Amino acid sequence: MRTWNDYKDHVKAIDPEAKKDIEEVESIAAIVGALIEQRNALGISQRELAAMCGIPQSSVARIESFKTVPNLDTLLKIMQPLGLKLSVAVAE
Repeated sequence: MRTWNDYKDHVKAIDPEAKKDIEEVESIAAIVGALIEQRNALGISQRELAAMCGIPQSSVARIESFKTVPNLDTLLKIMQPLGLKLSVAVAE
């Protein structure tokens, strides 16, 4: 194995429980990454975003640093001022 992705693919292939865990973390990382990317693209600070959402700046920081996973209500509050929406799709 040469890369992190090679290792992840290997673990996913041999351990169904680990596969589920890795895919869950990857999904959360993709959502949070999109939030961060959009916030930065709009030139909004964490403090400004928090004020727009009515949540503490520390909550935004914890979400963006993956120290906590936002509940759906909080996620939707954050996405709205960023001009993002949540979509649901059938798993592949």
